[in-house]
Amino acid sequence: MDFQWMTDGVEFPDIDCAKVENWIAEVVRRHDRILGPLSYIFCNDAKILEVNRKFLQHDYYTDIITFDYTRGRRISGDLFISLDTVRSNAELVGSSYQTELHRVIIHGVLHLCGINDKGPGEREIMEANENQALEILDI
Repeated sequence: MDFQWMTDGVEFPDIDCAKVENWIAEVVRRHDRILGPLSYIFCNDAKILEVNRKFLQHDYYTDIITFDYTRGRRISGDLFISLDTVRSNAELVGSSYQTELHRVIIHGVLHLCGINDKGPGEREIMEANENQALEILDI
């Protein structure tokens, strides 16, 4: 498995990288995809806003930006995650920071597997897939 875990302006979050990597690999397998290189960049709100403006021409904060390099069934990408937004979203939805962080980590992978969340009914499909993936992590 080819994972990179990096930070930009934040402390590395308290996650078990080996466990998360195995979890991601299992989710990818269950979606009939092949795991290629994934780079996770944990950052703050200032950095995610900069990335959003520079590459997507969006002027707002977000929890994750996924750059998709998938070819066929082999998923690959760079995933920027704002730990600031993860923390505020966890408070907003009444979830633990850890659960929200894992949800966002797998959210990007699910995008790479072809699941969208912008169109009618797609958000519910994405949430169902996130919940299924979180159940796998808890096993």
